[in-house]
Amino acid sequence: MSDAPARPAEAGSSVPPRSNAVVAVLAFAGIVVSLMQTLVIPIIPELPRYLNASASNTAWAVTATLLAAAVATPVVGRLGDMFGKRRMLLTSIVLLVTGSIVCALADSLVPMVIGRALQGLAAAVVPLGISVMRDVLPGERLAGSTALMSASLGVGGALGLPSAAFIADHYNWHILFWVSAVLGALSFLLVLLLVPESEVRTGGRFDLVGSLGLSAGLVSLLLAISNGSDWGWTSATTLALGIAAVTILLAWGRYELRSPQPLVDLRTTARPQVLFTNLASIALGFSMFAMSLVLPSCSNCPRRPATASAGRCWRSAWCSPRRAWS
Repeated sequence: MSDAPARPAEAGSSVPPRSNAVVAVLAFAGIVVSLMQTLVIPIIPELPRYLNASASNTAWAVTATLLAAAVATPVVGRLGDMFGKRRMLLTSIVLLVTGSIVCALADSLVPMVIGRALQGLAAAVVPLGISVMRDVLPGERLAGSTALMSASLGVGGALGLPSAAFIADHYNWHILFWVSAVLGALSFLLVLLLVPESEVRTGGRFDLVGSLGLSAGLVSLLLAISNGSDWGWTSATTLALGIAAVTILLAWGRYELRSPQPLVDLRTTARPQVLFTNLASIALGFSMFAMSLVLPSCSNCPRRPATASAGRCWRSAWCSPRRAWS
């Protein structure tokens, strides 16, 4: 999100925010949102049976969330800078609750994918929360609070796997989404009551062209990556999506560098501190999702004779986890 011109807490606000409550509520909201990333992983092998769909199609329960999150995060972040971070924070949580209810009522593939996409649109809660902290907390509280908010991503993901597995083993799988809806509603209420609105606004206009370009580029790239093993990495569809993604993202980057009010400030992103932090986050995210998806896939591989190579199952799961589930 864009750099804010000043922080109200440093400008002498007459009523200082309740720092501990603000940090706790925002961290809780971050944990609830990050739970959505791993919520369905324990039940992925059973989704084809639950939804009466093929394994390759039910994998969209994961893909739709990631696609929506990748597109929504920069867009909602910019809208928060313009129209109010708390307002967009509450909007994101409403989308999460709505998506959870849709999934809880779903018995077929289409509503499940729609609900999971709505849950993914709430991914901007974490960066919005960090931005709210920057605007309303005292300077001496900012570093530790930001670290706690960032850690909520890992905490939520770590809690989501065993919790979802326990619920799925002992109760109806729809309970997973009813629980996430209740947690989302609770976080909405807490944010509404305890988190103050930031007075910082950047103004300006919304970069519609930049948002559309970024959305198209990311969707093309993630579709090619997520479906390449099923379509074939050298198939016309995969190659066309890959080429389209590279072309669109290069054109988008050139446009953003020339835009006076870009959706994403690429010059700031290229600074070493920001660049290496983002690269480390990508590596950690890749590792987390790789282990989350590969291990369940391997656990569902058919038993092989002792003479068969154990590495085959790993390669099969890594290259096409959907085939391992089917």
